[in-house]
Amino acid sequence: MAILPILRYPDPHLRSPCKPVETFDGRLAALADDLAATMRAAPGIGITAAHVGIAERLTVIELDGPASQRVYVNPAIEWASSQTQRHVEGSVSMPGVTDEVERPARVRVTYQDLSGGTHTEEAEGLLAVCLQHEIDQLDGIFWIDRLSRLKRERIVRKFRKAGT
Repeated sequence: MAILPILRYPDPHLRSPCKPVETFDGRLAALADDLAATMRAAPGIGITAAHVGIAERLTVIELDGPASQRVYVNPAIEWASSQTQRHVEGSVSMPGVTDEVERPARVRVTYQDLSGGTHTEEAEGLLAVCLQHEIDQLDGIFWIDRLSRLKRERIVRKFRKAGT
């Protein structure tokens, strides 16, 4: 496993939609392993291939350490609840700054595994937040885009001032 360099905000690649994964092979599995190692080193609880400059729909989420690792290939939100929740979010591409984001409280996601098998999963709580956050990233939507203009400008100023 390799720790890959993470793109930093405002890199334009972070706002580019990712293409679907079409080949399910050893390279994809190795990339998922590298993403997991990179995420742990950052540290973070979720990462996408886009965070390391690879425009493919692949994300790794780990809420409770390596044993909880989940890999989602070509994930898409099929349904979202009308009930919402607020949760503090940040990004491995914008370390040191966070803010509360409001998102649907529950989602249903379809995705493929590393072998290409298709799955559907319903999630709530932190997993629902993470799935929406990472799928946004795969769609070219950076997390601060979900904030009001005022909050977004404040976060960007704070990040630039920190110089990370």
